[in-house]
Amino acid sequence: MPATKGLWSKLRGYAAESSARRYLEGQGLNFIQKNYLCRQGEIDLIMQDGAEWVFVEVKFRHNQQHGRAEEYFHANKRRKFEKAVLHFLHSKHINPAHVPFRIDVVAINKDQLSWFKCV
Repeated sequence: MPATKGLWSKLRGYAAESSARRYLEGQGLNFIQKNYLCRQGEIDLIMQDGAEWVFVEVKFRHNQQHGRAEEYFHANKRRKFEKAVLHFLHSKHINPAHVPFRIDVVAINKDQLSWFKCV
């Protein structure tokens, strides 16, 4: 039974990431990559907004019993996410001091999507 629950969570996570991607593309961002994984962590979506790189964390909660989705991007998660962003930039030979980038969060609480820019 636990394996089924884990699989179900992964499927809901992928569906949330797909919804976030469609929403951001509808807002004019260009999709680059999804699920970038390195030792430092994972980046759910990598997009571009003009010349600016946008690294997106997608959070989903089907109910708010344990808090809203956006509350799960706390300081520890952000530090880990920032390390993954720097790893990505360096792996692509992009100097983060010379290229604009930001971190956004897309929070999906049941059916309500919220986009937080530059968190």
